[in-house]
Amino acid sequence: MGTFPFLKILPNSFSNSERLQMSTSTPESSRLRGVFTPNLIPLDARGEINEAELRRYVDWLIERGVHGLYPNGSTGEFTRFTAEERRRIAIIIADQVRGRVPILAGAAEANVRETLAACEFYADLGIRAVAIVAPFYYKLSPASVYAYFREIGRNTPIDVTLYNIPMFASPIDVPTVQRLSEECERIIAIKDSSGDLSHMIRMIQAVRPNRPEFSFLTGWDSALMPMLLVGCDGGTNASSGVIPEVTRKLYDLTVAHRIEEARAVQYDLVKIFDTMIYQAEFPEGFRAAVELRGFRMGRGRQPLSDTQLANLSELSKTLQCLLWEHGFTDQPVGGCPIPNASGSPVGNPQGEDVNQIVRSVVAELKRRGMIG
Repeated sequence: MGTFPFLKILPNSFSNSERLQMSTSTPESSRLRGVFTPNLIPLDARGEINEAELRRYVDWLIERGVHGLYPNGSTGEFTRFTAEERRRIAIIIADQVRGRVPILAGAAEANVRETLAACEFYADLGIRAVAIVAPFYYKLSPASVYAYFREIGRNTPIDVTLYNIPMFASPIDVPTVQRLSEECERIIAIKDSSGDLSHMIRMIQAVRPNRPEFSFLTGWDSALMPMLLVGCDGGTNASSGVIPEVTRKLYDLTVAHRIEEARAVQYDLVKIFDTMIYQAEFPEGFRAAVELRGFRMGRGRQPLSDTQLANLSELSKTLQCLLWEHGFTDQPVGGCPIPNASGSPVGNPQGEDVNQIVRSVVAELKRRGMIG
């Protein structure tokens, strides 16, 4: 197993003063804060929602320290479920959570009327807030995006988080966020999945002076630490659905200003996140990784070619090795590459220090009890 010192930092390693700093009430204490997990949805053999497994998954996430849950987001494949199924997912999660953590539910529907109907439904469930993506399919101007959210903000019975994900929907620019924050009291946050640090800074600068309680969340896991340091309140991070222990630790270390330790966690999180998001169709890499954590996720609803299925099988082995290095899984059959002194897997020995490779192999054999 690789050495990852941050995993030895247990919750009680924070002093009382550090914990107080992370939780002290302030005039902005109503903000959404922390890591909200975009819930993946387990499916059974027929491709239907596996309610029992979803409930087990919710409990597991809460037990491992996520601050909140986020059903019906992009990672939860909301477009691949019917409106009725999306509501059922929210009902199951709200019932299983029973107030233990806040829920930020995706309420993006095809038009304003259906979106407001979803807002009313989620308000009746007692959900903390909803997240609404800018209109998708049609490319809209900033003026149209503003008008869309203003209509929702003026009529919603539940607090609204704007959801900026320009790779999939019309972008929400800074002037639009500023206008909506000043004109619509029910619009209380933005989740930004662009990964653009400068854009986040500009939004915070534009909104915070007049709305200090407004929350800023990042949806880009590989930038969670820097986003928190420039003023974000947390994130909706897909990796927290796979390794909630790591994302929670990264959040805690960063807000406690334990920068060196946080940096080590952030660097390592990037490797896992990049593997899950770039080496398979999104979010299949995340589904495969959650399966490795012990959950029956089933086949996703998006059909895959034979080649894609084969590639996903290979990706599962890669992910299993990454999770094994952290102590979260066993090794796959056939074992994993042994990390060298720099932490990278040992590949072609040409040009490398053969003695170092031999020492690594011997150390690993001793760890497994295969030699004395």
